Amino acid sequence: MDRFREITDRIAEIMQHFAETTGGPGLAIVAFLDSSFLSLPEVADLLIVVFVVHNPPAWLYYAAMTTLGSVAGCFALYSVGRRGGEAFLRRRFKARHIDRALGLFRRYGLLSVIIPSILPPPMPFKIFVLLAGVANVRPATFILATVIGRGFRYGAEALLAYMYGEQATRLLRENLPAVSLYLAIAIALLGVAYIVWRRRRSAGPRVTST
Repeated sequence: MDRFREITDRIAEIMQHFAETTGGPGLAIVAFLDSSFLSLPEVADLLIVVFVVHNPPAWLYYAAMTTLGSVAGCFALYSVGRRGGEAFLRRRFKARHIDRALGLFRRYGLLSVIIPSILPPPMPFKIFVLLAGVANVRPATFILATVIGRGFRYGAEALLAYMYGEQATRLLRENLPAVSLYLAIAIALLGVAYIVWRRRRSAGPRVTST
């Protein structure tokens, strides 16, 4: 286990150095790998802050590149889920948990992806990505949800770095879980309110004939 941790830490260091030397495209690649088949916890988050501190006017560009890479990585993993991820999940989790999660995805597809996509590690977002594929969440819905979730997360980090400069690194390390949680709760409340409003609107007033 220690050996595996050393290898993953080394990979994270290599990818961080690669991103630092290639700029926005490097950020996109790091985010793609972290969101798909590797695990590079918080590397993209911290790199956004570093890049924006050194080039504040480009904060929106760095946020967009990281979001683009992350969405592409999530879609790659989502595609794996659509093509046979259910068997993989059922070998590792209890059937009732999988069935309950799939029911939630089929009922609240968009919201079920947005909320976990905002939260930082140790939130196991990749499980939700696979579940979205297994639940046959529509590709367009999945992409929209990940764009919203990752866009909020990386956009907030880039804006924080733009506003606070060097202090943003410390603020991010200390407050990223709390800020991400508040964002997720706010979006969840808005999503629930929208669902309730839509259902009431679709029900509408019943007209009785005489």
